[in-house]
Amino acid sequence: MAEAQNANVAKEQDLNQLLKVRREKLATLQENGKDPFQITKYDVTHHSMEVKNNFEELEGKTVRVAGRIMSKRVMGKASFCNVQDLQGNIQSYVARDSIGEESYADFKKYDVGDIVGIEGEVFKTKTEEISIHASKVTLLSKSLQILPEKFHGLTNTDIRYRQRYTDLIMNADVKETFIKRSKIISNIRKYLDEKGFMEVETPMLVANAGGASARPFETHYNALDEDVKLRISLELYLKRLIVGGMERVYEIGRVFRNEGLDTRHNPEFTLMELYQAYTDYYGMMDLTEDMFRYLAKEVCGTTEITYGEHTIDLGKPFERLTMLDAVKKYTGVDFDQIADTAEAKKIADEKGVHYEERHTKGDILNLFFEEFVEEHLIQPTFIMDHPVEVSPLTKRKPDKPDYVERFELFINTWEMCNAYSELNDPIDQRERFKAQEAALAAGDEEANTTDEDFMNALEIGMPPTGGIGYGIDRLVMLLTNSPAIRDVLLFPTMKSLDK
Repeated sequence: MAEAQNANVAKEQDLNQLLKVRREKLATLQENGKDPFQITKYDVTHHSMEVKNNFEELEGKTVRVAGRIMSKRVMGKASFCNVQDLQGNIQSYVARDSIGEESYADFKKYDVGDIVGIEGEVFKTKTEEISIHASKVTLLSKSLQILPEKFHGLTNTDIRYRQRYTDLIMNADVKETFIKRSKIISNIRKYLDEKGFMEVETPMLVANAGGASARPFETHYNALDEDVKLRISLELYLKRLIVGGMERVYEIGRVFRNEGLDTRHNPEFTLMELYQAYTDYYGMMDLTEDMFRYLAKEVCGTTEITYGEHTIDLGKPFERLTMLDAVKKYTGVDFDQIADTAEAKKIADEKGVHYEERHTKGDILNLFFEEFVEEHLIQPTFIMDHPVEVSPLTKRKPDKPDYVERFELFINTWEMCNAYSELNDPIDQRERFKAQEAALAAGDEEANTTDEDFMNALEIGMPPTGGIGYGIDRLVMLLTNSPAIRDVLLFPTMKSLDK
């Protein structure tokens, strides 16, 4: 134990000395009129992969690249350094005779982590590595910290999430994940724009946080002296726009839910919701299937993707099952044959399904689904026709009013998407809100309350409408084979280190 403590103390002392040396180097540069922080711009002509991919065209020509020194080998009168930029990295050959004695003396003192501009001719070394023969090296920023050790990289997940900037420097696959994330979002926009949807923006601070079952974050608006909430959904404002005649709208935006953290949940996340007038949940099903297939092709280059140990085929028609049939398939229990809530609770007791006193038959059907079915849904599957009790904003099925025209898309056991034939009957909607308020009074902290302005909009009249919502983060996890939601959020929520 004592030996380990002594080793840690010695290591910390060594680190402090290294950090001190870096600051001394900066001070010397500044004293000599070479302060890198005084440089305001550098004209980059090429990135690393552009040079490598266009070598035949660029061989012998002068280029200017800029990036971070990731390694350096000093060999007397000539040295090599590896510079990393947005696209990757490239080697530079730096010789005293090419850049001048004074510049070379400065270069030898540069550290791994420093940001430099390299100007020089493109060539191949004797080992056939495409490189830049430097004619000028410019220090653009001095790194005063030490990057993680090169060969082991940055593997501590807590540090990786807290210091994403370091993670992006040290782990190329992390940068690729976030490049793909950007590509996914831009392709969602492209797909919907081409389908005639209009992108809009709706409020984040709201008086009534509705549209989902979740606890909101609450804050106070000083200028108005009013308590407000951070939105938990995009739904109710987007539906107001459908009422206003904007027939196809969507929004990609942050929503906030005051809930726990796990591999698939972060309290703030990115949601995509769209609404289309004059269609129903079948139209939304077709659009969802087509969109997911399109995104896989555009981002992954194939509709067969790998997640963990599973190969998931987005190219085949997605399976469609009602919740009743799914529960019957995996448990043998036919809720169509269950007469009432009392009988449902009895069967739940027999099967070991936990429920609350306020739960009704429909709630218990949903609990059976979560307990026994979700774990089987690896390949894309639409689960349709949910009980009305768990769907307060959804149109009832005309032939089966205890159920609604709703589906959830499941892939890899995850709920990927939630969609409805939207409820546009204001009388029914008010009754549903009343039921939600009763649930809230009975202890359900995630229940909605009546939004009177939304009710007014419905009373003005909303056409038959289909709507979809899905979390961008979970979709990015799926398409990048990422094990946790924190791996696809640049800055995930973390507990403060001083707590």
